[in-house]
Amino acid sequence: MPTARFEPSTIKNKVKREEVARKQKKAKRQEKLQRRLAQAKAEADDPLLKKKRLAQNVPRTLDNTREYDPSILTANPSAEAGPSTLTSQDDPTKAPAEPEQQPQDESAADIANDPFAAYFSGAFDPTVPPKVLITTSPKATRTTYDFCDELVGVFPGAEFIRRKKGKGFEMGRIAGWAANRGYSHLMVVNEDMKKPNAITMVHLPEGPTAYFKLTSIELSQKISGHARATAHYPELVLNGFATRLGHTVGRLFQTFFPPMPEFQGRQVVTLHNQRDFLFFRRHRYAFRSTEKVALQEIGPRFTLKLRYLKKGLPAVKNLGAPSKHLEFDKEENEQEQQALRDIEMGEAGANDGEREGEEGEASKPEPPKQKKVVPPTEDEYLWMWKPELETTRRTFFL
Repeated sequence: MPTARFEPSTIKNKVKREEVARKQKKAKRQEKLQRRLAQAKAEADDPLLKKKRLAQNVPRTLDNTREYDPSILTANPSAEAGPSTLTSQDDPTKAPAEPEQQPQDESAADIANDPFAAYFSGAFDPTVPPKVLITTSPKATRTTYDFCDELVGVFPGAEFIRRKKGKGFEMGRIAGWAANRGYSHLMVVNEDMKKPNAITMVHLPEGPTAYFKLTSIELSQKISGHARATAHYPELVLNGFATRLGHTVGRLFQTFFPPMPEFQGRQVVTLHNQRDFLFFRRHRYAFRSTEKVALQEIGPRFTLKLRYLKKGLPAVKNLGAPSKHLEFDKEENEQEQQALRDIEMGEAGANDGEREGEEGEASKPEPPKQKKVVPPTEDEYLWMWKPELETTRRTFFL
């Protein structure tokens, strides 16, 4: 009696039941294989069939069904034709909405007035990398220092300075100190439970300040078959930044790299935005032939998620408050005062001799002094993530 008449679940004998089930699964696999082979043969003869099948079989994902945000710079994704259209599937009788687009004058005004306009206008030398100061939170451990060493290798003009212990080294004061010394960026790696957990990026001298959560860190040494980095300026690839907020974050990352990459190094840094998670990767590409290109990862790799964006530099709450005077022993204080008096008398005698020689020389005009950068006393948030903002799983902000 043929086995097709019976369902495996109705057979009481276990051995026979498993045998019938195996035969049915094998028949289904063979049928599916023959169907796919026939489909591949038909598409090889007519390429239009494959294009039509791919256009119709678009999977519904969280990315292509994201809720429309008025700040999106591109057209409304829910108004595009295709299976992912929300309006056509919810109500077939309703006409599809026209694609809404962000006004070009507003986006152009944002680009012209943002703090990064000088970088993109060509005011700086494109062959000179931006100066980036990298430091850590107080009392950092070896794990954080190793990660900072990797970041120094990623950004061409980066320099690492250990953060000193004690009061007076707030992030706002460090930002003002770095801005007054020609640095264009400040990057602070925060640590929690002896592991890096956040990065604060400050664009100097006028901000903004971005705070990112840091996860999934993997250093270059832990990546199997990783390549060795060279001193060439890398290329930068930004993917998936669609909104005005995402555009601001993307332009912030662009200012960390020289505008003129060195293509002979074949290094590329990728920052891929997917569901507001920023995946950082660094590769070297090699041309195997005229048609094939291979990628070899250099490292490190990590993931960022934006938590807030502030206007200007980080605030210092007690800025301008009188600091407590240092107290010394009486004998030490007297010795220091006597040493200061001796130094002042020596400088006075030297100044008298210099004045006689300077009286005959023509006075030269002094160059204009650069305005000192002072951090604010209050924070002004441009955007802050809150749990109530994510009304659905399809709500994204970048």
